[in-house]
Amino acid sequence: MTVRITTTSTKGGVGKTTVTANLGAYLADLGYKVLLIDADIQPTLSSYFPVDPALIAAGGLTELITNGDTDGTVTPIDIPLDGEHDGALDIVLSNDPQGRLQQWILHTPDGRVRLKHILADYDDLYDVVLLDTQGAVGPLQDAAVLAADFLLSPIPPEILSAREFARGTVSMLDRLRPMAAMGAPVGPLRGLLYRVDRTGDGRAIADELRREATGESRGQITILDTYIPSAVAYREAATQQVPVHRWEPHRQGPTLSGAETMRRLTEELLPHLIRGGAQHG
Repeated sequence: MTVRITTTSTKGGVGKTTVTANLGAYLADLGYKVLLIDADIQPTLSSYFPVDPALIAAGGLTELITNGDTDGTVTPIDIPLDGEHDGALDIVLSNDPQGRLQQWILHTPDGRVRLKHILADYDDLYDVVLLDTQGAVGPLQDAAVLAADFLLSPIPPEILSAREFARGTVSMLDRLRPMAAMGAPVGPLRGLLYRVDRTGDGRAIADELRREATGESRGQITILDTYIPSAVAYREAATQQVPVHRWEPHRQGPTLSGAETMRRLTEELLPHLIRGGAQHG
């Protein structure tokens, strides 16, 4: 069964695209078949990794949601994967720069829940579907959130940001909860500390975040033990359009390398998938 994860936040610029792209590439190198979906009108994920212009699908996110077109909307990502494994990394490109899809979703009776049901067509094709979202509340973000089995939300390691995250995210989850009656229950949310400075005490910040998030969310939010360090490797890897686990396989010092960070994140986020992945090499 395909696992669907939506990376979301009610704030922009918190690292959603970086996390989505690197998690997807790491899973593909492990041998999993991964589909990225760029559900943001600002198509950052669509240009994170290279694609061959000759292989770009005729359609993209708009056709996927409005027409349910799962065949003509998938573009292969043009990076060589680990030759020892039979993985795949594809993407549904964002193609709605004017934001018209938002209005279509808003004014279509099943607009917010369509994507969840459409993605069932990928169950036999992909192990993991990762959806990136815009950093603003709206119908398109709602559709991506409701399509997920669970949510992943990067959080800046500051207590004020943590409180804002807890309040804003819980408000979003509560607002969407009635959609369960339409077959689209809101999945649990995992909070991920993002850009933790090596001079800071990541564990202390995480503990404080857990207190804030648990109190505000009444247990709806879990803060992961793994965190993304503040390291130049993530920016360098994005500039070179390569996954961070390849760009920084090893690192000296207390800060974890890109490869080790992605390994820990994957094992904590998807323990059943990783433990059951022997057939993927």
